[in-house]
Amino acid sequence: MRTEIFMKNPLQDKVAIVTGAGTGLGRSHALELARHGAQVVVNDLGGDDDGAAARAVVNAIRQGGGQAIAHLGDVTRPADMQAMADLAVAEWGRIDILVNNAGILRDKSFGKMSLDDFRCVFDVHVMGAVNATKAVWAQMQLQRHGRIVMTTSSSGLYGNFGQSNYGAAKMALVGLMQTLALEGAKYGVHVNCLAPTAATAMTAKVLPPQALAQLTAERVSPGLLALVGNEAPSRMILLAGAGSFECAHITMTQGVYLGEAADTAEQLCARLDEVAARTDETVPASGWEQYQRELAKAVAA
Repeated sequence: MRTEIFMKNPLQDKVAIVTGAGTGLGRSHALELARHGAQVVVNDLGGDDDGAAARAVVNAIRQGGGQAIAHLGDVTRPADMQAMADLAVAEWGRIDILVNNAGILRDKSFGKMSLDDFRCVFDVHVMGAVNATKAVWAQMQLQRHGRIVMTTSSSGLYGNFGQSNYGAAKMALVGLMQTLALEGAKYGVHVNCLAPTAATAMTAKVLPPQALAQLTAERVSPGLLALVGNEAPSRMILLAGAGSFECAHITMTQGVYLGEAADTAEQLCARLDEVAARTDETVPASGWEQYQRELAKAVAA
């Protein structure tokens, strides 16, 4: 990374935490947040390098004129995540942004996958995000301001062969985001998902070589900035890769009303195409919308 003076902008003096920020996407996110003025806690597991990667990111930010500190801790340990949040508050007095980025892969077809590999991926991605979010939640409520980003994936949204554990975990984060966004709304806490496509240490073995030049982590991180600023949305699933950005939605079709009859199951089987038709599909505001719509159909019938 070239040395540069980080520019002031709407993230100036915001305090951000990025988990798994020693390498790959997390490193890129931390640098991008700092470049736009945020003070950054660079979390990493530490591991074999004893935190050298995290400290290198901190040094890069400081050399560019920004502010950053390292935190070595495991997202699967609630005490580590609380210590991380406490460090941010002790250093800068608040926490504005949490990027739940830490993750691992244990790819294998479901029939060959051990339950330990399934559980391990779930613990890091889902419980890791839960632990980190729980650690910052009260502080963000107190401030009446916060921005939380969950890292989801097309593997969860659409499926990927050999990634049942990873895909299930990533879709679970969408469900977590949906509810936390509702619960955080009155406190000014916005929660979103970012679905990146990037060539990192995690994906280097599963992406073709010709894709690597386009799928850089640096082309994803601008998407993160759109989800953490003062004007950021809430409950958005933003896809980002190779400099392209899209949005994913979980929709509900208009469906059909069949009522209760002896042949309801047979009618449903015959009309499944009509049930699945996407004309005039909607994005429900909450899970209650399913109840409301189904009851309305029943009453109208």
